[in-house]
Amino acid sequence: MWPVFKKEISAFFTSPVGYLVMGLFLVLSGLFLWVFKGPFNILDYGFADLSPFFLLAPWIFLLLIPAVTMRSFSEEQKLGTLELLLSKPISTTALVLGKYFGALVLVLIAILPTLLYVATIYELGTTAGNMDTGLIWGSYGGLILLMGLYVSIGLLCSTLTENQIVAFLTAILLCFLLYYGFESLSTLFADGASALGIQRLGIKAHYERISLGIVDSRDLVYFLSLTAFFIFLSIQRLNHLKK
Repeated sequence: MWPVFKKEISAFFTSPVGYLVMGLFLVLSGLFLWVFKGPFNILDYGFADLSPFFLLAPWIFLLLIPAVTMRSFSEEQKLGTLELLLSKPISTTALVLGKYFGALVLVLIAILPTLLYVATIYELGTTAGNMDTGLIWGSYGGLILLMGLYVSIGLLCSTLTENQIVAFLTAILLCFLLYYGFESLSTLFADGASALGIQRLGIKAHYERISLGIVDSRDLVYFLSLTAFFIFLSIQRLNHLKK
C-alpha cells in the first residue's frame, strides 16, 4: 500500500492537478464566504461563525473530489498499465487503499489553509475569542468524514470505465444523489416520521448532525460503513478485471 500511496502523492504534486484542486477550493470558498453577497457570506451572516463554510464545502468538494479521483483507475485502464499493476505482488486491497489514502491526503491538505478562517472568526467577534471552538472542530471532523466518503465513491466510479470524463460525471451524480437526493425525496412524504426516515438514508442529515456538534455513534457508523462499502466494491471490481 505504501508504494502506491507515495506514487499517488508524487503524481498529484508533480502535475498541476494537486495545486489546481487546492487553488480552486480556496478561491471558490473564499469568494463565496467573503466577497459574493448571499447566504454563505460570513460578513453578511451577522455572527462570528463558520457555519456558512461547512454548509458550502460539501458542494464544492462534490465537484473537486471526483476531479481528483477520476484518473485513479480510469487512466491506468486507458494506458494499459492496470494489468501491469494487478500482475505485481500487491493485493488489490493494498492497491485500492493506497490510491484512496493518496487522494484523501490531497483533499485534507486542501482544507488546511481554511484554518485561517478560524483565526479570522476568532478576531471578528464582539469579544475576541468568543466562539464555540468545540462546534468548529466537530464540524471539521464531519467534513473529513464526508470527504473520505466522496473519495471512496470517486474511486469506485474510476474503476468502472477507462474514460475519465465518464468517471468524473458518474461520481458527481452519485455523490449528489447520496448527499441531497434523499432529502429531496423526503419532501414527497406528508408523514413526518417517513420523511425523517428517508432523510436519514442520505449523507446530508448525518453530516449536519455532526456539524451541530452532536457526536452520535450512528452518524460515525453511517459514514465509516458506507465508505468501507464503496472501497469494498472497488476491490471487487478490480478482482473482476484481474480474472
